[in-house]
Amino acid sequence: MSTPVIGVLALQGDVREHLVALAAADAVARPVRRPDELAEVDGLVIPGGESTTISKLAVLFGVMEPLRARVRAGMPVYGTCAGLIMLADKILDPRSGQETIGGIDMIVRRNAFGRQNESFEAAVDVKGVEGDPVEGVFIRAPWVESVGVEAEVLAEHEGHIVAVRQGNALATSFHPELTGDHRVHSLFVDMVRANRAAESL
Repeated sequence: MSTPVIGVLALQGDVREHLVALAAADAVARPVRRPDELAEVDGLVIPGGESTTISKLAVLFGVMEPLRARVRAGMPVYGTCAGLIMLADKILDPRSGQETIGGIDMIVRRNAFGRQNESFEAAVDVKGVEGDPVEGVFIRAPWVESVGVEAEVLAEHEGHIVAVRQGNALATSFHPELTGDHRVHSLFVDMVRANRAAESL
């Protein structure tokens, strides 16, 4: 099967690092800003950044509704940090005008692990990632307060949920793209490949 094409929502945040990580995980990686670019990818990464800004720019660029439609239709999607917030069905403390794409039945708390100067790294055991724990980089990171019955908790840190999967949607509070360890991206690329294989049957 041909190499999957995976987009990175390139409105704000650490886009380049995700493009590099996806390429290292054997995907064709492309920035996505507009609906026509979204239509050409097999899966999408929503990067870390500022979730309120990403939300408002997604509406401004006309990509929010097409994104929601594709996620509802089963397109694989992976959100890190702000991306996790964007995939939540509910935010506990949303900023004014903040919208989400949804896709994971979870309630999230923004900046739950503290402010920028309280950023930290921690080893995280992630279900589905073989080998040693993943080095998680937490920068103004959210955590997941609770999940619904269809969402699977993949990792916790100090009793807080930091990685979740529901169907074709994956989300982490931390930034694996900043570490040089591409195993979480490889997990997502495998999800995209499996979805393509299922769609081709």
